Order: sequence, then C-alpha cells, then structure tokens
Amino acid sequence: MTFTGIPVAALDFYEDLEADNSKSFWTAHKHIYEECVRTPLEALAAELEPEFGSPKLFRPYRDVRFAKDKTPYKTQQGVWFADSARYIAVGAAGLFIAGGYWGTASDQVGRLRRAVDDDVAGAQLEKIIEKTRRAGFEIGGEQVTRVPPGYQKDHRRADLIRYKSLTAHRQMGCPPWLRTRQARTEIVKSLRKLGPLTDWLATHVGPSDEHRSR
Repeated sequence: MTFTGIPVAALDFYEDLEADNSKSFWTAHKHIYEECVRTPLEALAAELEPEFGSPKLFRPYRDVRFAKDKTPYKTQQGVWFADSARYIAVGAAGLFIAGGYWGTASDQVGRLRRAVDDDVAGAQLEKIIEKTRRAGFEIGGEQVTRVPPGYQKDHRRADLIRYKSLTAHRQMGCPPWLRTRQARTEIVKSLRKLGPLTDWLATHVGPSDEHRSR
C-alpha cells in the first residue's frame, strides 16, 4: 500500500477518544482507527523502513495492571524505529517526532556521562544539541537534580552530566501537508535532522550490556 497522508479524521478520532476513553467508544469507532490511523501509519512505516530500520507499531491498548489510571486505550499511535532510535506518533494534537535514548540502563547512563565529560565527545554533543534546537526540537530526557558523584559540581557541562537519558522531540501539529503524500517528505526531513544526535548516542552510549549479550 502506498502512503497518501494522515487524514484529519485520525486526529478527530483521538480528540474524541480523549473525551470518552471507553470500550464502548472504541468498539463503535474501531473502523476509524483501522482506516485512518493504523493503515496510513503502517504504509508510512513500510516506506521509511529502508532508511530508518524495522518499525514497530505500538499496541493501542494500555497496560493498566499496575496503573492508577485505568483508561484502556492510548491517546496516540506511535511507531518506533529501534535501529535508528527515531519515533513518530499521531494524536489529537497532530504529528509528533522524536529521537534519542529513553529508558536507559545503568551501564548506558555511565557511558553517557563519561562521554559528556570527555573534552572531544562532550564538546561535539554541545554543538549537536545547539543545532538540533535551532531545527525546532526540544531537548528532553530524565535528569537528576544534582551533578552525580565523581564529577565536579561546577563542570562546564554540568547540565548535560545530569541526564540519565537524552532525547529530542518536536510537536509538528497539523500542517496542511499532513493529509497529503507530502507528509512523507516532511517527516523524513525531520527524522534526518535527528541523525547527528542519534548517531552520537549510538557511538558513545550504544545498547545496554544486557541487550548486547542477547
């Protein structure tokens, strides 16, 4: 199937789901999810796979076993490209694009901090982050409140040292091109702008030791 865009009906579906996150609503409107959300994103993911790697479409159902929030359905549909650490999602607010490392293991956190501390790698990351911000992305990730032990409190990159995970994201909204074939071109442009950050992370952090041993 050829990707032809994300219809406005996809965004409307999630807006309505946010207002009525119930099984009865889902059952009555599941055909809209299948036709306007899942099918277009599957087509897009297939077209992006040669450049960004094998895609994973997340299940629309929430795991509520240990959650206080028992609403059964996710209010966006995400697609994860693990090979390139890129992510796209569609929800009521429109298109969301991100990249980086989430949920890092302790060994990854250690490598991240050592790389930030390194004069060459750390300076390179600073430039990458500045360029990524100029491209319209926000830098995110889990941070501890204080500089971790083993590093000077007045470290020149103290803010970066405090990161345990490092990501960049941008809320694209609902531009006119989203519902057209041009959406593929615009999404690819944005995903490519995340390349310097994800490449740096792949080089200096990489997968967890547990993942490497599998």
